[in-house]
Amino acid sequence: MSESNRPKTNNTRTLDVAPNLGEMVKPAELIEVKGASRLTLADRRLFNVLLRHAFGPDLASENRRFEIAVADLRETHESNDRLVQSIEALMTTVVTIQRPDGSTDRVQLLGWNNLSDPKRKRGNLKYSIPPELALLLKDSTVFAKLELEVLRAFTSKYALALYEAVARRVRLKHVFTERFALDDFRELLGVEPGKLETFGNLNQYAIKPALLEVNALSDFTVTVVPEKTGRRVTGVLIGWGAKDIEGRKAAYAELQRPRVGRKARITGTVEDMLPPEVIE
Repeated sequence: MSESNRPKTNNTRTLDVAPNLGEMVKPAELIEVKGASRLTLADRRLFNVLLRHAFGPDLASENRRFEIAVADLRETHESNDRLVQSIEALMTTVVTIQRPDGSTDRVQLLGWNNLSDPKRKRGNLKYSIPPELALLLKDSTVFAKLELEVLRAFTSKYALALYEAVARRVRLKHVFTERFALDDFRELLGVEPGKLETFGNLNQYAIKPALLEVNALSDFTVTVVPEKTGRRVTGVLIGWGAKDIEGRKAAYAELQRPRVGRKARITGTVEDMLPPEVIE
């Protein structure tokens, strides 16, 4: 993204921005990273919770440790075993983050933590943001505001990634589209190398499901138009726009409904009922 297309924030530091009730502020540097494609939806949700809890000026302090109740992580994981898996995934994932001047850094997403320490304070998790990442976020001035209820509602990691990417752009003035090379768009969505290699599969299993959820649940609309070189899709054009008041009301109403049956409601189809032996 060119510097001229970045949201203007009057040079306010991202870590000094106070999120409104029901939302989190996420630095742009952590939204479109390279190397995070193997992270699952649960991993990404956990990272957002840890980031939200640590968010503020202290997040830029090297070697700062944070503490959160494990119960507060239940929105991302139902068992400690899966929580451990996600913690380890975040600790071992090395991503490439681009600075505003175009230079890049390679950092881990999560540093020290005491989840496996039998002597830790029962029911609490202490953790740290890697110092190199903390320094990188110190001067961030570009960010996205993300609705917590929307983040919790997604069932696809592709929808979560698309929502975050558009949320950081939707505040731009006089900019409503952006082109991506196909490989860059695959990276943005978090598609693993070697998976969904044809555009047909990418469209069916990643793009369409992501658009379906983002357009139904968020307060903006998104389009993804393939662009060809000859007969081959080599890029996409993403477009976005804010919903009118009726559209926002419809999205809010859907968020209040049970997740069961959502796909049928937002597509206008009927979901097949599972036989009793499958449900059991």
